[in-house]
Amino acid sequence: MASPTSTNPAHAHFESFLQAQLCQNVLSSFQGLCQALGLKSGGGLSQYHKIKAELNYWSAKALWAKLDKRAGQPVYQQGQACARTKCLVVGAGPCGLRAAVELALLGARVVLVEKRTKFSRHNVLHLWPFTIHDLRALGAKKFFGRFCTGTLDHISIRQLQLLLLKVALLLGVEIHWGVTFTGLQPPPKKGNGWRAQLQPSPPAQLANYEFDVLISAAGGKFIPEGFTVREMRGKLAIGITVNFVNKRTAEETQVPEISGVARIYNQSFFLSLLKATGIDLENIVYYKDDTHYFVMTAKKQCLLRLGVLRQDWPDTDRLLGSANVVPEALQHFAREAADFATHGKLGKLEFAKDAHGQPDVSAFDFTSMMRADSSARVQEKHGARLLLGLVGDCLVEPFWPLGTGVARGFLAAFDAAWMVKRWAEGAKPLEVLAERESLYQLLSQTSPENMHRNVAQYGLDPATRYPNLNLQAVSPNQVRDLYDVMAKEPVWRGDKTDSGKPDTGSAGTQEELLRWCQEQTAGYPGVHVTNLSSSWTDGLALCALVNRLRPGLLEPSELQGMGALEATGWALKMAEHELGITPVLSTQAMVAGSDPLGLIAYLSHFHSAYKSMPHNPGLASQGSPATPSAVLFLGKLQRTLQRTRAQVEAEAPRTEEPLVPESGVPLTPPSHHQEDGSEELCALCGEHLYILERVCADGRFYHRSCFCCRICEATLWPGGYGQHPGDGHFYCLQHLPQPDHKEDDKDRGPESQDLHTPGEMNMPSSPLTPTAPLEGASPIPVPKPARQLIRLSSPERQRLSSLNLTPDSETEPPPKPPRSCSALARQALEASFVGWGVPTQSSEVLMAMEKEEERGSSSSSEEEEEEEEDVALDSDMEQALLTWAKKSGTMDKYPTWKRTLLRHAREAEMKRFCKAQVLRNSKRHYGWNSCYTLFRRKTA
Repeated sequence: MASPTSTNPAHAHFESFLQAQLCQNVLSSFQGLCQALGLKSGGGLSQYHKIKAELNYWSAKALWAKLDKRAGQPVYQQGQACARTKCLVVGAGPCGLRAAVELALLGARVVLVEKRTKFSRHNVLHLWPFTIHDLRALGAKKFFGRFCTGTLDHISIRQLQLLLLKVALLLGVEIHWGVTFTGLQPPPKKGNGWRAQLQPSPPAQLANYEFDVLISAAGGKFIPEGFTVREMRGKLAIGITVNFVNKRTAEETQVPEISGVARIYNQSFFLSLLKATGIDLENIVYYKDDTHYFVMTAKKQCLLRLGVLRQDWPDTDRLLGSANVVPEALQHFAREAADFATHGKLGKLEFAKDAHGQPDVSAFDFTSMMRADSSARVQEKHGARLLLGLVGDCLVEPFWPLGTGVARGFLAAFDAAWMVKRWAEGAKPLEVLAERESLYQLLSQTSPENMHRNVAQYGLDPATRYPNLNLQAVSPNQVRDLYDVMAKEPVWRGDKTDSGKPDTGSAGTQEELLRWCQEQTAGYPGVHVTNLSSSWTDGLALCALVNRLRPGLLEPSELQGMGALEATGWALKMAEHELGITPVLSTQAMVAGSDPLGLIAYLSHFHSAYKSMPHNPGLASQGSPATPSAVLFLGKLQRTLQRTRAQVEAEAPRTEEPLVPESGVPLTPPSHHQEDGSEELCALCGEHLYILERVCADGRFYHRSCFCCRICEATLWPGGYGQHPGDGHFYCLQHLPQPDHKEDDKDRGPESQDLHTPGEMNMPSSPLTPTAPLEGASPIPVPKPARQLIRLSSPERQRLSSLNLTPDSETEPPPKPPRSCSALARQALEASFVGWGVPTQSSEVLMAMEKEEERGSSSSSEEEEEEEEDVALDSDMEQALLTWAKKSGTMDKYPTWKRTLLRHAREAEMKRFCKAQVLRNSKRHYGWNSCYTLFRRKTA
């Protein structure tokens, strides 16, 4: 066993390797160690076993124990899980190095390229509990003795890169510095593999390196070709980071760290900062690591007032660009804020230097974050498949106030390594991609609280890290667009754009789609398709394409008389009704040509519909069952177009007002957005229309909340609504006015509502006969709800069959409801005193009230009943009411007791009268069959 004072050169190189704090020193000491042991660096996992066998050094035994424990996990299969897999990792950031370590433990050959030659990033990262345990398991304390020894758990990016670099070198990862990855070089012929395009000229061994897995960890500014990235932006928030030199004096060690002070929780601190220095902040964080690291959120107006920003620009890139930021003012701003936060205990603050030798202070917009749409892809050419994966900032940029960057970066590295393992096991490409995308959906939701509590069990298997894991959340059919089989020319796909347009179908390249459109529209007068943008703005080409797929809808000669909006609107409606192609753009956007990608996506649906049709679409359409309805619909539409053109020609010389649209939708004043087609507007309310909340009907776009029935206001859905040809409004099928119901009862005269001939009473129930409208009535018919079939239960049918439905002239009519308030006042009075302990009234009182009722019914009139509240009652009635009121104490508690009781009596009388009217009108208008059920519903 070697002693601590051993003079073995290998031991000295190993000690230098452990203590090295610069990237070049790490590489040189490791190269010396390999030479002293007679080994070649970059030999894979077998190199680690050779170093461990040759280096019998006491200082290395603890490190070997940790690495052996990690490599001995069953998931790595003793380094044979990916023994035949060759990987290329781009970027030596923390996430790229962590992915390289996992791939090396799986037994893969790993080559890493990095364009930089040193680590110079001083910013400090917050660590989650599982990242701390993971780094300790890799020997972090052996490489960096001060790892997580402070009051807060953090580490600088530079130190994290150094310790991961040392682990990667020991595990046999081949690393090349100063080499920039510029792209992929597909295999030229069958039998060759994928290579990388590198600059400057790499060594021959690296230039000829063929690999089947590419892991990109080169940061958010470099995304491999084929991946799409979207920006997630919130309200502008300007972050300022600054690093000061840590001299490690006794005074500096006593200064406490600040985990995060927000304005809403400590307003007095920020008010004092504003009064003392004029600096207005939202929050501030202080970490003490290799440097004194401060990060703060400053208000824009404060930066403008203090001269940090020269001018206020609406564009964020221009606002925080180097030309608009004053470096001296920014340095003074950061120094004053840091000095105030630490109460001046750090002494004279000196700026640390960045990679360019400048003070390490910067301002950035941390609310702008990029996120990749997918985390992996597969490319294939000449039978050679390449698996591509993203980790680190090129997958998801972190939101620094939450401290999620390195934690989620490590999780993505584990998930990518698991994907490579599944790839090496021979799983189908679509299954591998589906599992990876299922894990990617969980990444943005992870936090220390919703992951497994036992961090010691975390490993490469996702089940050890994610609770409630579902690897089938994304199906293989959903990731087919992530599997590219490359032909001689690159395949254009509409779903690979940053604008988020849907897949354009199976139309191949744009040239192929254009050539197909030219073939289909050839021979139509006035139609010349030369491109996929401006050739479609007049609407003629689109009408020709629809007519080609559905001949006979419109004669080509009639296209010459249409305007651009009219022709385009007709084509959109016909494509939706006859071909089932939902419009992607509005009529205005199609005419303006403001969205060429959307037009390409829309035309590709025509190509897909053409491929699914028989070779002779005309004959096929003639034999279809829907032809009669289509002919009727087209005939109505053609007559509507002709009538609209005639109205336009007749009214154009007389008025300059805008034309009324065909659909009858109320016209909204056009805005400048409508004119240039740059914004979608609802055809009903005229407000801004977002793509997720819009619904299309007859070529127009509406809000889902606006597209509702005019009567019941229920939201309308495709196939469940209709448009009235008279007023142009939309109705559900239940309330859609019938064509023969041209008038409502409201348009009838009072005689027609109250008086009926004897013949009408004996007629069976039938639709109402329309009558001539009154003078001055609106020509637009008022929609009337269609009659519904009333289904009766068995007891109701038996009870209805027992009724005498034949009117009998000898039968006396039912008695009319009482028109006097006296009896009703007596009933209301009795009900009011129930439960008050009032004794039952005497027969004299009842007789007195009956006499009052008889006298009142013979002498009262309708006018007197309205003013009965003020009319004096009969003495007997008055005495009866006074007796009840005195016994119950009502007179003392309620001085207006008499007026209240009479008002209740009139209300009760009115309710009974209304019920009688309902029964009478129901019998007259709906017949006896539905009279009984309707009366039960009204009186329920």
